[in-house]
Amino acid sequence: MTDQRAELEWRETGVPVSVRFDDPYYSLDDGVAETRHVFLEGNDLPARFRDGFHVAELGFGTGLNFLVTLAAWRASGAQGVLKFTSFEAFPMDIDEMHRALSVFEDLPTAVFGAEFPTRLDGPDFELRVVIGDARATLPDWGGHADAWFLDGFSPAKNPELWGADLMGAIAAHTAKGGTVATYTAAGFVRRGLEAAGFGVERVAGFGRKRHMTRGTL
Repeated sequence: MTDQRAELEWRETGVPVSVRFDDPYYSLDDGVAETRHVFLEGNDLPARFRDGFHVAELGFGTGLNFLVTLAAWRASGAQGVLKFTSFEAFPMDIDEMHRALSVFEDLPTAVFGAEFPTRLDGPDFELRVVIGDARATLPDWGGHADAWFLDGFSPAKNPELWGADLMGAIAAHTAKGGTVATYTAAGFVRRGLEAAGFGVERVAGFGRKRHMTRGTL
């Protein structure tokens, strides 16, 4: 684990906000609906699910994206194992994760126990959380994702997680025909993905965000 822990403040609605980046961990309106719209629909999921399908993510946060994806996997009737790898520089304390997730019903939160899940295997999933700056850890990763969830904090507040070099590393660790989706439509993010080899399109965003970005390698 790392000494760089997440520092949180809590909104009255129960949504955790990063003190370091002054940004909420998920939508103030509906975190589950946001994940489904941006990351699942943005990557054409669950239609693409198959045994061994590999999702990779920048920013594990509360673990909400993983749980929503696992719930969708199970609801779809997909057979085999879902692989999920997330890169997280500032992990939450497990008690804070459970507090953040307690407001959501019908998610498989029981898969998270009493320790932060850097490695967690279930009957139908393999979760790996790589701790550290993704700019250093992702290039050395041995995997290739079928779908990417780019869910770092706002590019305006956390530009390190949206740079062209990192977009290039993402492309290098994407399976042929793999996809990427993110809530942001920032121009420099789209250009970085395009320069890395993704065909990028801007589509309707979630809630108050007019647009988001999706792409295919």
